[in-house]
Amino acid sequence: MFVRRRAVDSRLKYWTLSAALLLVACIQTSSGLPKPAVDEQDNQNSYVISETVNLVELPVTVRDSKGQFVSGLEQPNFQVYEKGLMQDITLFRNEDVPVTAGLVVDHSGSMGNKRDEVMQGARAFVQASNPQDRDFVVNFSDTVTFGLPSDIPFTSNTEDLQAALLATPLSGKTALYDAVAAALERLQKDKRDKKVLLLISDGGDNASRHNFSEVLRMAQAANVVIYTVGLFDENAADQNPKVLKKFAADTGAQVYFPMSPTEVVSVCKEIAADIRHQYTLGYSPPNPEGGGYRPVRVKVNAPSRGKLSVRTRAGYFLPSKTTAQSGAPQG
Repeated sequence: MFVRRRAVDSRLKYWTLSAALLLVACIQTSSGLPKPAVDEQDNQNSYVISETVNLVELPVTVRDSKGQFVSGLEQPNFQVYEKGLMQDITLFRNEDVPVTAGLVVDHSGSMGNKRDEVMQGARAFVQASNPQDRDFVVNFSDTVTFGLPSDIPFTSNTEDLQAALLATPLSGKTALYDAVAAALERLQKDKRDKKVLLLISDGGDNASRHNFSEVLRMAQAANVVIYTVGLFDENAADQNPKVLKKFAADTGAQVYFPMSPTEVVSVCKEIAADIRHQYTLGYSPPNPEGGGYRPVRVKVNAPSRGKLSVRTRAGYFLPSKTTAQSGAPQG
């Protein structure tokens, strides 16, 4: 995993909107299909993800010793373990499949405007993206709203995505967990198997009804990969990079801490490439009646390809009737 270190600089407070605009513009490769809109949610129960897991799907990224993506592997090259026991792989995909992507953007802090970097990053990502992807925007401060018009749940239009991001004023507290929950609800209404979120925030939360563990379990149950981009203001008291790190690590994604506004361009390209270079492995969960968290490990065996590293989510949550009690990681 390649994690970019955070540079603490007062200029960082001007980067957040730039990075957000950059990523929202760059995920503009979908074919918006008409579906019922999801308005801002008023009932916590509306965020419930399906409690039935018939197939565990794992997004798997393989890199070589130089950090390059490794393609061309086949099913026999992989072994999947749940709780230390090898599982029979019943689903294997190694092709670039379209994704449904949600951009979840923090609007609670002081934000600047770097439109040149935004458009450069947008063009770079478009060149690296699957043209059949479809996308949406969730904006949050102390409230959560969907940026696109109610009759457009997804879009591939850059201008529409950019307008969606700017639809929310910059003010209020931070309801990060509620925003991720709302995005997961929107993804649940899409029938595509491969779904991702891009969360742009400093990781702080001081206004949500949901807690961290609850939302993480929702993502794990729904097989959603959450890429996170951390942008920080040295004067912000509530920032929490550990939240961003754990969302990414536990769902099989990566966290990025850009060191400059221009570095967000390379971040955009790397996220696009990572999404497009994943294998998908699937298996039927043993003892599907038993709920709870189940750790997962994937090994890759391809001696002729040299030393390889593999990344996937750390496990999945098979929902039960119990409710999560723990909160966010601190620090």
